Amino acid sequence: MPGIGPGMLSSMKPLVAGARIVTRGVTDGRAGRARWARWARGAEWARWAPAVLAALGLLAGACGSGPGTGTATGTGTGTATGTATGTATGTATNQATGPGTNTATGTATAPQSSPAATPTPSAGSLVAGRYQPLWPFADEKQARDWQESYRSGGHQPWHLDAERTALSFTQGFLGFTGVDQVVERTVTGADARVSVGVRGEGGGRPGIAAVVHLVRFGTGPDAPWEVVGTDDTTFSLTTPRYGALVSSPVTLGGTITGVDESIRVQVRATGSARPLGERCCVSAGGDRVPWSATVTFRAAPGSTLTLVASTGGHVAEVERFAVTGVRVAR
Repeated sequence: MPGIGPGMLSSMKPLVAGARIVTRGVTDGRAGRARWARWARGAEWARWAPAVLAALGLLAGACGSGPGTGTATGTGTGTATGTATGTATGTATNQATGPGTNTATGTATAPQSSPAATPTPSAGSLVAGRYQPLWPFADEKQARDWQESYRSGGHQPWHLDAERTALSFTQGFLGFTGVDQVVERTVTGADARVSVGVRGEGGGRPGIAAVVHLVRFGTGPDAPWEVVGTDDTTFSLTTPRYGALVSSPVTLGGTITGVDESIRVQVRATGSARPLGERCCVSAGGDRVPWSATVTFRAAPGSTLTLVASTGGHVAEVERFAVTGVRVAR
């Protein structure tokens, strides 16, 4: 409703019957003065009071709030207060009418969720909070389950032997059956390095194929050993970096020292007897010469993968190998 200025009451059209009491001057002429005298004495008040109150009520109602309209109070200021709930977006409009009063209109929008961050492995899924669990357990729960079975019935005691675990990883999981020797072993607390190799020609000293790194998975004196990677030697696998998130295809790379080398690469995962991806072969040779190979694979997002590179063919099918641990990007 537009603002009502001074003097406008005398020219407004009547709102309802009997409302002219507020649209005409009540002191005009003798009749008006006489009527005013009677009003002052209270004779007319009782008769006109209902009409006056009714007219004032209609005027107030015409300027009041209807459905969907808020109320703003103050001179020159509109105040809007509301609450947005849920996922919908709406517009709330508040209007106030009066001398010098502004109209305030605001839009309330429900907040949108921020993009999901790339998931990272939880501490419980890593070995000692930092290493990728490559084999034989996929996570700490599997390691605890084995501990319970060992405590109750002595199940698979070889998990407590770092040497046997390293050989089982090499021959059983990787399939390098010709690498059947433990050449060296170093155990420091919950950390172990076991050098595995192949028999030397003519019964000579076995050559080291890889230095397998193991860490105890879990707590307690019966925490089992877990393979977490290999140490770099004259044959390294440094790309992708350890613990990286990868997707298919993935490029493997590193350096090698040797002559007429033939490098095979594989993608493996705990619980799968066959490689998830494989490529053969990349020719290489020289002194610390870079090598690389790209391989495709299929694996579940978030799973841990063992990337494997191997070379041989001079004395044995596999004479050196290297592994690293990565995760599949979600």
